[in-house]
Amino acid sequence: MKRLMVLTGGGDCPGLNAVIRAIVKRSVQEKDWQILGCIEAFNGILREPTALVELDEKKVSGIHFQGGTIIQTTNFGGPFAWPVKNTDGSWTTFDRSEEMIRKIAYLGIDGVINIGGDGSQRISERLFEMGLNIIGVPKTIDNDLSATDSTFGFQTAIQIATEAVDKLVTTAASHNRVFILEVMGRDAGWIALNAAVAGGAEICLIPEIPYDLSIILEKINSRFSKDHGFAIIVVAEGARPKGGLLTGTNPSEAGNPHFRLGGIAAKLSHDLQLAGCEHSIRETVLGHLQRGGVPIAYDRVLASQFGVKAFEMALAGEWGRMVSYRHPYITSVTLKEAVQKPNLVEQDTALMRTARGLGISFGD
Repeated sequence: MKRLMVLTGGGDCPGLNAVIRAIVKRSVQEKDWQILGCIEAFNGILREPTALVELDEKKVSGIHFQGGTIIQTTNFGGPFAWPVKNTDGSWTTFDRSEEMIRKIAYLGIDGVINIGGDGSQRISERLFEMGLNIIGVPKTIDNDLSATDSTFGFQTAIQIATEAVDKLVTTAASHNRVFILEVMGRDAGWIALNAAVAGGAEICLIPEIPYDLSIILEKINSRFSKDHGFAIIVVAEGARPKGGLLTGTNPSEAGNPHFRLGGIAAKLSHDLQLAGCEHSIRETVLGHLQRGGVPIAYDRVLASQFGVKAFEMALAGEWGRMVSYRHPYITSVTLKEAVQKPNLVEQDTALMRTARGLGISFGD
């Protein structure tokens, strides 16, 4: 009996359960494979007692339309940065990767499938270089991995953000207000850009284009005539003004190294009022609503394709690679190639040209 360990790392994402289900259902056809779910990313294998659960057809039945992940996830901790509390109450981290690889071998686990985004696949690459049999499955609602045409969960996030814009349009028009919708997007503005185009926003602010407040104010004023009118601004959490810094807070949780983004909508509202905006402004932060709940059909299909492909790569011994979608094919790339270049919004992309053609301002 061969054993394959599956884990989900980083933020949760619509479609994770569909990947897990697909891996298990494909493995059943081979009859001599056991699939183990590692609870809370790599933390499950590192804990004592070990937190692993056998995944069989009964366990994954009907989970493909459920949000979240049945084996849980985390975006801190892990083999290279395990958090440890010092005697003075402070926290530090240390490398447990070699210990983890030895433990995986001791448990008779033949390989690992790591479902995660950029950070998770960088961990995959390092572990592969250390000799671990590992395969990556790309997961990020930000769609910021350039080695694949699309990632599951992205389209669901766009749908949720677009529905939010649709709802804000009616109340903005009713009250002659400016509404600012803050969406996710640390380094890449794909969710904001798609939601702005689909929802008909007037202004879209993304991490790739630092904005000029005066240009935004000018665009807002152009939307009002004798105090009547409205405007919708979609802003990614990683957006920032020209010469300015990201908006957020430093981490307070043990082992969490990530600067926590959030608050750009409130900051933008405050700055606009200080700059002389005379119109009523309200802010809405979509937050984790974008990554929770039921995945749309597109993401369920893509996630299922990724899961089947990942198992078949394990079956063929194609370690050190990440599943990739290159239309119309489900293929794979090396883990090194997978994390080499982020997928950021560029000025000459078709969607950017469409957005500018529709008159959407990016504050530049």
